Amino acid sequence: MKRSGIGRLLLVPFLLSGCLYSLSGGGGLPRNVRTVAVIPFENETSSPELSGELHQALRKAFNDRLGLRDASEQRANAVVSGKITTYDADVPVAFSADPTRATSARRRLQIRVDVTIFDQVSGRVLFQRTGVSAEGEYAEREEAAGRKQAIERIVNDIVEGAQSQW
Repeated sequence: MKRSGIGRLLLVPFLLSGCLYSLSGGGGLPRNVRTVAVIPFENETSSPELSGELHQALRKAFNDRLGLRDASEQRANAVVSGKITTYDADVPVAFSADPTRATSARRRLQIRVDVTIFDQVSGRVLFQRTGVSAEGEYAEREEAAGRKQAIERIVNDIVEGAQSQW
């Protein structure tokens, strides 16, 4: 009986190391991807600031959430590129019947992008999706707040999609 107790105690470190290993794996990109170049997305919309705002949000997310360093396109292990295909703003959501309220309406906007993450080391596409879309709601005359909300959601979808591949 003592032998089985000692055997169980000896198995505990092995079992725990297996659990720790499985918890640490599964997320992020392949190990060879340590640097990333986020190329400003081609903007097919009439909102010129959209491309810059999306570009900055993606760079920050890839750095903060995936631990990738910025690099030039020529030196990066992976390249993120895409295009902004849709920007529909100023869609009415709700109106106030009370004339004393400062906000008379809620508005909604939608952004849609196509994105590709390409591994330049292996020469293959790590993640590709068309029609990634998100919405943002905002008070009348506060479109920038709704745009920021929608961009954050798109960035989340892209980062989570890239992580789910590996």
